[in-house]
Amino acid sequence: MKIAATFACSTLAAALVGAAALLAPGGASAESPAPKQTNSAKLAKPLKEAHDDLNAKKFPEAIAKLKEADGTAGKTAYDQHLINDMFAYAYLKTNDFADAAKAWEAEVEDGFTTGPELQQKVRGLSEVHYQLKNYDKAIDYGMRALKGGYGDDHIRTIVGQAYYLKGDWKGTLRFEDDSVSSTIKAGGTPGAEPLQLILSACVKLEDNACQTKALERLVTYYPKPEYWSNLLLTLLKETANSDANTLEVYRLMWDTDVLKSADDYTEMAQLAMDAGTPGEAQRVLQRAFERNLFTDQRSKDKNQRLLDKAKQAAASDQATLEKTVKEADAATTGGKNAGMGIAYLTYGQYDKAVDQLTKAVAKGGLRNPAATQLQLGVALLKSGHKDEAIKAFKAVKGDPVLERLGTFWAIHARA
Repeated sequence: MKIAATFACSTLAAALVGAAALLAPGGASAESPAPKQTNSAKLAKPLKEAHDDLNAKKFPEAIAKLKEADGTAGKTAYDQHLINDMFAYAYLKTNDFADAAKAWEAEVEDGFTTGPELQQKVRGLSEVHYQLKNYDKAIDYGMRALKGGYGDDHIRTIVGQAYYLKGDWKGTLRFEDDSVSSTIKAGGTPGAEPLQLILSACVKLEDNACQTKALERLVTYYPKPEYWSNLLLTLLKETANSDANTLEVYRLMWDTDVLKSADDYTEMAQLAMDAGTPGEAQRVLQRAFERNLFTDQRSKDKNQRLLDKAKQAAASDQATLEKTVKEADAATTGGKNAGMGIAYLTYGQYDKAVDQLTKAVAKGGLRNPAATQLQLGVALLKSGHKDEAIKAFKAVKGDPVLERLGTFWAIHARA
């Protein structure tokens, strides 16, 4: 699984334009410090000449004069501030963003740039350094803005992407997870991009538990089929020694419509037949044929024979349901009720399924209590009782795979 970390950003000129608007060529910055500062008499003439060149859009000439002024001995700190202020403007206009950034950095640290102008330039420096692939500086200025309370989602995106693109997967996880957790704690919805970055970092770190947690968050807030598929395929790998659990995973894949391959449809149908739910096998194979998944004649013939067998078994099974349910209700343990519940569930008789599975849980004596509890949750969900279904899913205990399936079904229910 590979998720590209890309950041669709404006051009560098657009990145700088907001702060550039704060630059008054050749004069003090828009927000003048208090007390009011003035340039020294020594530099009055060269700075005015540079100012005039900027106004006349003679940017190379202005840069030359500013370099001369910059080399003047005895200039004051405020002289330097004005030089850097005009340097930044001139370099911006000549598309020399690296030197513009250097001038801004000096302004940010000189004590004369304050308030909104300082904040704008710090944010701008984070974006410019990101575009220049100076990822450490992009992070430093971005974090300065965020910690100062004037960063925004755009800056958060820059910082997270910078961590990722510099190859610091753990830094990416730490930053993005803190951001996502804070958003969730505040009752908000995390963006898809930070969640994808977290997943991609987990993949880079080859951390399976981390990947699963990331996918769970993605399907919680953005239940796209691709995320469900990736999440459930990871769980399917853990069911190799249990046909019953494999079938349960397939059931959620079926419900989220991420069961895709012909082989998976065939295997699910065969597992359903083996589990005594022929109606389910019939439904699975009919969908596969409707979607033309079986492409070669041998596969078509094989699955048609399985479908015919499933239809015959389902018809025979349904003819005995009423008699069997009486026997189940008369039993002192819940095993037969559990069997009837899953039968009704697979035939789409959800209210009857809820009744039988509820009785099974109440009576106890079940061979697989976790599976019955999970199936009760599914029946409740299908019968329109979402809140009760979620409670039932949370109550699945005793089998790690089924417990996780309960969590996933609850997420699916909320979606």
